[in-house]
Amino acid sequence: MTARVLDGEIINSRLDDSRAYDGVRTRRILAFLIDYLIVGLLMIPFAIVILFLGLLTLGLGWLLFGVLFPAVALLYIWMTLGGPNQATTGMRMMGIRLDRLDGRPIDGLLAVVHSVLFWAGNVVLTPLVLLVTLFSDRKRTLHDLLLGTVVSRSDS
Repeated sequence: MTARVLDGEIINSRLDDSRAYDGVRTRRILAFLIDYLIVGLLMIPFAIVILFLGLLTLGLGWLLFGVLFPAVALLYIWMTLGGPNQATTGMRMMGIRLDRLDGRPIDGLLAVVHSVLFWAGNVVLTPLVLLVTLFSDRKRTLHDLLLGTVVSRSDS
């Protein structure tokens, strides 16, 4: 694998090609919508389990409904983005993947931290944080810059 240093970060040759970032911003938004539709559908069986757990515990188990969405979303991210494809189902459908600039694979913990930083950035800085992609190299978001990751086309 050939690698070079750009702005103090090591990148491999596939990520150095500008074609790897054509249409990534739009694909990323569509992948996000698909992924959260999937997370919403995955919540149904977990909600049914919590419903019955709440009945068995005389209502105490229903407290788990408060953490249902974040728990299902983080589990989904861990299993898909942290898996061998380095992409969620929505990302695979849109032909994009998450890469580390140093060439190492994405693990489950980095995938979860990536997602948590995305949501924390949106809570603190509103969705305007996504405007960073208009000015950054390789259309990277703020959490990509912090973690040394980049979203690129998987077909390039």
